[in-house]
This record gives sequence, structure tokens and C-alpha cells, in this order.
Amino acid sequence: MQSEGWIIDVEGLNKRFGDKLVVDNLNMQVRPGEIYGFLGPNGSGKTTSIRMMCGLLTPDSGSGHTLGYDIVSQASEIKRHVGYMTQRFGLYDDLSLRENLDFIARIYGMPDRRQRVQQALERLGLQGRQNQLAGTLSGGWKQRLALAACMLHNPRLLLLDEPTAGVDPKARRDFWDEIHQLAAEGMTVLVSTHYMDEAERCHRLGYIAYGKLLANGTPQELIRQSQFSTWLVEGNVDSLLPVLQYHPAVTLITRFGSSLHLNGLDAAQLASAIEPFRQQPDLHWQLISPQLEDVFIHLMQQSQDNFR
Repeated sequence: MQSEGWIIDVEGLNKRFGDKLVVDNLNMQVRPGEIYGFLGPNGSGKTTSIRMMCGLLTPDSGSGHTLGYDIVSQASEIKRHVGYMTQRFGLYDDLSLRENLDFIARIYGMPDRRQRVQQALERLGLQGRQNQLAGTLSGGWKQRLALAACMLHNPRLLLLDEPTAGVDPKARRDFWDEIHQLAAEGMTVLVSTHYMDEAERCHRLGYIAYGKLLANGTPQELIRQSQFSTWLVEGNVDSLLPVLQYHPAVTLITRFGSSLHLNGLDAAQLASAIEPFRQQPDLHWQLISPQLEDVFIHLMQQSQDNFR
């Protein structure tokens, strides 16, 4: 039975390609109107999972619903109500922005396609470039056009597969402002990303590595669940690395320029490990909150590579 109130509700999804188990017993739920961030390294199974959820790929086993439709038997209905933005720019370089959107509107058989195209152009700030060839756009403008194409048929759910890869920081910020506006209007968004600053802008997160969903929750919940104690040390840290990186109390050590993050699962043991260095005048120590990036690196290190 489908759980009440979920936009996406899948259980026990598995997918193999040859002898490689790419998605391993995935259970995931996404609420209406939330931005759910899907994180993980390359080859972790994010894209395969998204394609199963939107009816583009049939799971080998498992079950679930998207927008109330069965992901196996009602895949065609899911596609009618989902906007899917892929990693690669999938529109026609030799058509203008308006021509691209008009072509997509014709595919959907929209009776009011001219009005829909105009609305999409205006919403994403594309009307000033509507006659420009899509192939001449920069990465940020291509991203806007791809999002406009996803929005043409007024979907109830947006699936965005690494939509900001290769886009400059300002374009990424503008894109996320638009995503948050859509969510505020009731749109549900599932977005995969590699960027920690983007992860922190999501309402909830799932971290997948080597086919397995390893963590699920809000950014704050994931940090609490990690049980990390984290120290920031700044200054002449070069001498610390060889001494502390293999210390049993140090679970993870990460360098950021002239500073280090030292993470441990036992706060007392970590404090004891760094005590001999606390009085060195060229080092400044501060107990800080763990960072999402530290949590995710630790999760990946603890998981087993399914392609080995």
C-alpha cells in the first residue's frame, strides 16, 4: 500500500546492469512541497534511482509510487506529471529558445502552447533572448532554458539531475532562488547535487554511496546523527598532519587551506589526542559544529564499493 501524503514513496528498489548491483534495496520518501537533496559520489546510483522513480527505468525488484502512480504499472502516467531535467543539455542547439519551447509544447499536445511558452519565457527571464539560438547560450542560460522546458506542462514534481554542474556561482545562486520560489508555491523538487552549499539549501537530504542509501534527514539531523566532535585548528598545521591523521581517536581529518578539521566519534578521546598541541603558540584551536562535507566523506569511507 502507498503511504499517505508522500509525493515519492519507494521501497526495496534494486537495479542491476550485468553483474553490477547499481541500486541496492533503496527505501525513500519525499514530502509534498519540499526540496529533497540527493547526494553521492559519481557512480553511486543517483541517476538510476531517479529514472526508476519517474518511470523511465523499470526496477528489477521493489515497489513504489510517485504522485500516487505505481512506478511499474503506471509509468506513462508519471511521465505526464513530472518535469525531468537531465545532467546534459538536451535541447536543440540550432533552434531558438522560443522554437525549442514551442517544439516541446507541440510534443505534449498543449492547446494553449503559445501562452504556455510565453509564460515560461517570462518566468525564467528569457524573453529578451527568445530569438537567440540555444547553442550560443552560456551554461547558466542553458540551465534556465532547460528548467523552462521542464515547467511547460505544469508538472507537480521536478526531478533535477545535477542541474548546476559546470555553471558559475552566480548562475547557481539564481537557479536555487528560483527552485525555492517554486517550492514555496507548492512544487516538490528532488535534486541531485555534488555541492555542499546546495545540500544545505535543501529541506531534507539523502546520501547514497555505491547503491545504498546511507543517511536520510534534514542537514541538522544528519550532523547530529554523525555523533562527530569537531575541532578547527588554524595556523602552522603542516606538522600536525603526520602525527594526528592516523591517531585512533581521529576519525577524519580534512585540510582547508591553512586550517584543519579534526573529527572524532568520542569527544573525550579526541580532546585527549589534541591536548599536547593545544599550548603551541602557532596554533589556534576551536571546538566547532561538524560540517556536512565531513559527515558525507565519513559515510563514503565507511561504505563498500559495489564495482570492486
